[in-house]
Amino acid sequence: MSENRPAAVIILAAGEGTRLKSKTPKVLHPIGGRSLVSHAIHAARGTSPEHLVVVVRHKRELVAPHVAEVDPAALIADQDEVKGTGRAVECGLQVLPPDLTGTVLVTYGDVPLLETTTLREMTAAHEASGNAVTVITSVLEDPSGYGRVVRDTDGQVLRIVEQKDAQRARDEGGEDAGALDIKEINSGIYAFDAQVLRDCLSRVGTDNAQGEKYLTDVLGLARAAGRPVRAHVVEDRWQSEGVNDRTQLADLGRILNERLVRRWMLEGVTVVDPATTWIDADVTIGRDTVIRPGTQLLGATTIGEDAVIGPDTTLTSVEVGDGASVVRTQAELAVIGPKATVGPFSYLRPGTELGAGGKIGGFVETKNAVIGEGAKVPHLTYAGDATIKEGANIGAGTIFANYDGVDKHHTTIGRHSFVGSDTVLIAPVNVADGAYVAAGSALTGDVEPGQIAVSRARQRNVDGWVARKRAGTKTAAAAEAAAAEAAASGATSAGDGTEATGTDEAGARHTHSQDEGSQA
Repeated sequence: MSENRPAAVIILAAGEGTRLKSKTPKVLHPIGGRSLVSHAIHAARGTSPEHLVVVVRHKRELVAPHVAEVDPAALIADQDEVKGTGRAVECGLQVLPPDLTGTVLVTYGDVPLLETTTLREMTAAHEASGNAVTVITSVLEDPSGYGRVVRDTDGQVLRIVEQKDAQRARDEGGEDAGALDIKEINSGIYAFDAQVLRDCLSRVGTDNAQGEKYLTDVLGLARAAGRPVRAHVVEDRWQSEGVNDRTQLADLGRILNERLVRRWMLEGVTVVDPATTWIDADVTIGRDTVIRPGTQLLGATTIGEDAVIGPDTTLTSVEVGDGASVVRTQAELAVIGPKATVGPFSYLRPGTELGAGGKIGGFVETKNAVIGEGAKVPHLTYAGDATIKEGANIGAGTIFANYDGVDKHHTTIGRHSFVGSDTVLIAPVNVADGAYVAAGSALTGDVEPGQIAVSRARQRNVDGWVARKRAGTKTAAAAEAAAAEAAASGATSAGDGTEATGTDEAGARHTHSQDEGSQA
């Protein structure tokens, strides 16, 4: 076994967490993009243990599959009806080899700020000192609610007195009557000699204020056997802080985020306003990227170098290339290529891929859309189930009508093709390379290379409609005044050559276009 590598880590995750008042098990509540137990597993796995065990009980049907998803190599142990941390660890030992030797670490599924470095340091100190037990402790100004660490004259840990037992000793007068005045508290995180742990747990009873099998009783039994028990004091008390209610969940989430944001700033990322920036634990960001206020980088998002993200942007498991700009955008499971631009007010749904130098502009929604290098979807467009190839340009107000009420269909726009504004592309449809679609078209068929597709009704201007159908309105009055002014100026002379007009059989006048496809 390599230096400072524990034989096993046992994570206790069997509790109900009643103070959270939640249908979700406590250890499955998330902060920083991971569940509480996932944070614990990542910290433990970083020590490279020979075995990693998670002890479960409450809502096992939810917790155990989640553990398997986070760490498929983790062993699952089930706690039985006997209560207490001592019994939980005993159940964890039952899934480990009976002849296991070395160091066993015990930690918890609700201490998300605990770091691998701390566990390694504790393991090193434990083994270097030849301890039977090493416990992580902290010194708090207000230790209320925590077990107190009682030391002997040599500074070794004599025992740990739980809050309720310390209170009872003060009330009844016992050897631990002064324990409530001690400010050094037990974190509940330990390193044990495996054989000592097994032997002592077999002799721990439940004669205490809560009727539970305390893990802390192992310390006294080890001391009685003449084995050394020492503390490993950690100044960062938040590493051993657990979650019991929603306020603590929020507090630890905020502190975790502050640490993650600071970490990325120290790595060369500019975060304009750390107070309004949220970064999940699995996010990666390249140097010289700028994160503007109101930005959330969530899930497995990866940002390249020299990018600008935000303000007011939420990216969830999104890949952003070097030099890209993403402004006031919500995106999930999307890819944004190098030097591409997105936003403002864009919505990139799963399956969106924007190529290098491409553009998704204001008030654009995309879904399952592959947009090629240099292609542009500048504004006011829905592009769903689409392939938009290199250099194509999609005009404002275009709709990729991908759903017929039963099935989704695909639309392809070819290289360097142009789709005019206010067009509906009724899938399935294919616009070939180098083709045009005229503005205002409703396209139902394919377009071949070099063609322009025009699919719109001829304009008809019906004389006198407002006077007949909207008489007495402000619109009618405005039309009457304008007609009188035009008549007075002679602007309506039939021979001025401004337009060719005719009258159909219904008496409606219409304007003829010289070339129906002359404007896209």
